[in-house]
Formats: sequence, structure tokens, C-alpha cells
Amino acid sequence: MRLFEQYRPQSWPELIGQERAIAKVDILRRRGLGGRCYWISGPSGTGKTSLSYLIAGELADKISWAELSADEVSPAWLDSVKQTIRLYGGLWGSGKHGKAYIVNEAHGLSASAVRRLLDMLEHGLPEHVAWLFTTTVDGMERFEDRNIDARAFLSRCTEIKLTSQGLSQKIAVKARQVAQKHGLDGKPPSAYLQLARDCGNNFRRVYEEIEAGAMLL
Repeated sequence: MRLFEQYRPQSWPELIGQERAIAKVDILRRRGLGGRCYWISGPSGTGKTSLSYLIAGELADKISWAELSADEVSPAWLDSVKQTIRLYGGLWGSGKHGKAYIVNEAHGLSASAVRRLLDMLEHGLPEHVAWLFTTTVDGMERFEDRNIDARAFLSRCTEIKLTSQGLSQKIAVKARQVAQKHGLDGKPPSAYLQLARDCGNNFRRVYEEIEAGAMLL
């Protein structure tokens, strides 16, 4: 397993440097995380997918997640989802009864898919269901440039923004711990700080560089 996947956050405290996003989720949790559509945006490698997994994990057993890319969200598929979305989301006898739909690279949604999703949201989501859409900042700009009028759809989403600001030191500390654990450490802490900056505070890129021996060469 690649380092980035091996060290993907499995709990909220492990989602490094995203305190504002976590605080927002904490507030939403008071009224329930289900029955919502989330639009999760931010720079690449900051934890968008990880955050969506953590929310999904509070609602549903992993077997009751549906994860797909935007180009797989066809009108026909959404029509079939609409027919079953109000049914029991989990497995009989499981500890969590929800259903989570995770759509990555959401800026790739087609205009027809956006219209179907809007119709679904206008009728309200059951409390055991959540939709989680992830996209980069650049992706969101491309989405808007395609002249898809998604304003009504997006207004029905709970937006959660992740940041890459102020992450360099935190990434450097975590990356060095991982490198040491796997025998990939051969440079001082300052080198990890520079690596984080060179990678634009992208956790995925940092781990890939470490895995390729950047801290040994």
C-alpha cells in the first residue's frame, strides 16, 4: 500500500491543519450529519476525500458507501438512485443504518446530472442519506467556466472549504515521523519543511517524494 493511502486520516484528529473545517462539521453534527449534501473544496492533497470518508463513516458502514467519479454520475444512474434512496441504507444488523454517496472530481458533473441532483435535493434527503462532492479550487473554476448554471444546486449544498495555508510545519513533522518509521529518513527537519513547501503543502505529493527516496538521496 502506498504511503499516502496507508496514512490517510482514520479519525478527525488525524486530519491535520483543517481545524476550521472540523469545527464546522462539529456544529453540523449537533443537528445530524445525514439528510445533507456536502460540497467539499480545496487545494489538491489537503484531505478532501479523507474528510468525506470521515463524514460517511459516521453515517454508514463502508459497504453502504457508493464512491464514484463525476463522469459516472449519469442521469440514468441518478434516476435509479432516486427510486431507492429512501429505503434502508445499511445492512440488517449493522451498527450504522445510513447511505453515503461520494462523488470525486465533482466539477466534471454534466448539466443533466446537476438538474437531476437538484430535483432530488428539492424533495429533501432522508436523514440516513448524505451526498458528498469533492473538487479542487481549480476544478470549481472549470465547472463554472463550462456555463453550467449550478447556482440552485450549490445553494442546497453545505460547503466545506479546506486550506493549504499554514500547513508546512505540520506536514513536515508528520512526514518525518512516517519516513523514520519506514526507514526512509536521512535528512534534517529543515529538509522536510522545504519539501512540504516545494510540494505546495500537498500531503499526497510529499508522501510520494518520500516513498521515492527524496529524504535519502
